[in-house]
Amino acid sequence: MSVTIKAVSSKSEMKTFVRFANRLYKGNRFYVPSMPLDDLNTLDKNKNGAFEFCEAEYYLAYKDGNVAGRVAAIINHKANESWKVKQVRFGWFDFIDDIEVSEALLNAVIAFGQAHGMTQIAGPLGFTDFDPEGMLVEGFDRLSTMALIYNHPYYPEHMKKLGYYKETGWVEYRITIPDQMPEKHVRYAEIVRERYKLTVRKLSRRQIRKERYGHKLFQLINETYCVLYGYSLLSEKQIDQYVDMYLSIVDTKMLTFIENEKGELVAAGISIPSLSEALQKCNGEIVPFGWWHLLKAMYWKKPDTLDLLLIGIRPDYQSKGLNSLVFVDLFENYKKLGFKYAETNANLETNVKVQALWAPFEKILHKRRWVFAKDI
Repeated sequence: MSVTIKAVSSKSEMKTFVRFANRLYKGNRFYVPSMPLDDLNTLDKNKNGAFEFCEAEYYLAYKDGNVAGRVAAIINHKANESWKVKQVRFGWFDFIDDIEVSEALLNAVIAFGQAHGMTQIAGPLGFTDFDPEGMLVEGFDRLSTMALIYNHPYYPEHMKKLGYYKETGWVEYRITIPDQMPEKHVRYAEIVRERYKLTVRKLSRRQIRKERYGHKLFQLINETYCVLYGYSLLSEKQIDQYVDMYLSIVDTKMLTFIENEKGELVAAGISIPSLSEALQKCNGEIVPFGWWHLLKAMYWKKPDTLDLLLIGIRPDYQSKGLNSLVFVDLFENYKKLGFKYAETNANLETNVKVQALWAPFEKILHKRRWVFAKDI
């Protein structure tokens, strides 16, 4: 039978959309289930602040009467204006190993883009950099992380057969946490702290809220990441959303904030225990009992691996050694908390500054992911 594409138009179809990947990958030991509730909020035009400057449509593919794939078509007008492109993004892209299905889904995105005057399709990308992005092209035998995409090896093969090219790429590292930081790095961190009159702060949730540190953090991220591929500046509404989201799950001992003598936030390091295995146990469902697995991993019986969500250093303080100050503080706490490994977030292949951060550590480059693109 031929493939049928249907735009999502009901609550039941949306639930099918957000749960499709978890069903497709059921039993796969490397896939980390997404949380359907989070996806529903992200895709909801009334809840996601990104819709202040984005528009989107969601599609399901059917074959032989069964759901065979899904895709989101997204236009981020702010990013397009910043980067001088006319790009429609595809995200939440999953499909069975049938090239008729993947082609039909991408064609639906192309039609959506062309109807809005777009001249290029690219993805996987989300509304912003805080959504999963980049198709895995190496590392299929490695456990994924909560924040990043896992996909079957046949995905990139479909993309190549359909004439898509590599637009950009990311790499990911697995770092072995040292038993103790080398003395030279500890000394260097102290020199940097004194030279630039910096203060390392550890804050409670109450302090973070009272001093609006969540907003300071995401403003720092805006300043730090604005030069990276496809980034669009976070709005105040988005910042409010991310503060509420992340503050509810982080262990404050795994946060490091660095201020200058004026009390300005100039660097930060954010990490959380890996929730990959906990999400596998509950298949991404928080209720009725999934919350127990997540709380256990976050606070009581931590895994041996953590996720380095981000390291942000204000542009005027980059290349001054502030990363050493962040790492000395964070890594000393990691050892106390019993962690053995750290998973970096996806680093752009071209971002040599962030990749240089990992130079002092024993590490392996174990995953690569690409954004695929095509002129339309």
